[in-house]
Amino acid sequence: MRGIDWNVAAGSCVAILGPNGSGKSTISRIIGCHLWPTEGRCAILGQTFGQVSLPELRKQIRLVQPAGPYDIDPELTARQVVCTGFFASLNLYDAPTPDQLGHVEQLLALVGLSHIAGQNYSRMSSGERMRSLLARAMAGRPRLLILDEPTAGLDLLAREQVLATVQQLAESDHPPTIVMITHHVEELPPATSGLLLLDEGKVAACGKPSEVLTEKNLSAVYRCPVKITTTAGRYYVQVHPGAWSQLLNG
Repeated sequence: MRGIDWNVAAGSCVAILGPNGSGKSTISRIIGCHLWPTEGRCAILGQTFGQVSLPELRKQIRLVQPAGPYDIDPELTARQVVCTGFFASLNLYDAPTPDQLGHVEQLLALVGLSHIAGQNYSRMSSGERMRSLLARAMAGRPRLLILDEPTAGLDLLAREQVLATVQQLAESDHPPTIVMITHHVEELPPATSGLLLLDEGKVAACGKPSEVLTEKNLSAVYRCPVKITTTAGRYYVQVHPGAWSQLLNG
């Protein structure tokens, strides 16, 4: 990856967009302080790489992604899942304080899971699990929240519930800086104020959604003709079925 020059305002909601292999994972690992760039300058939360302890800086950052090999204990309740966020653990080994428990109830309400606070993680739907992980991440009051394809594998309703949760977080009184990583334009919440569009490790476009999400830019990056529509601050991309034959002809 070369030539990336990107600045993000504190407390804003931004996104990294691009097809497979465009460099989204690499740049997200740098932003999460897990990968050191081989050249150039990188500063996260006002702290410059080389002048700060990355393990200490990571304490102010939370990454949320679909379940992987290291997942939450399935027998924990939604309430307990959020509590683990105070201790950065996958199980609950410490007793939360009354103040922490009060904060957990607020977070469950924020993500719309108060009604299943006592339900086991193993019995939750994929969308409910993702929202519980979002609440868990917020328990530690991070300054930077990285959302790595948070709606992957979800059905329509579950996807919209997760996006509504992200919108709620972005509109809260003291929001963290939110960086969302996605393949799909329709997964960008209206709160998204900046976009980095990547293509084969390079910047294809960078700026406000209205500047980046153009038919010219997206057609070039995704290698097919697209049409863009907007509704209530949301962007939607369509490839007309009439273009399918040329897609199959290389």
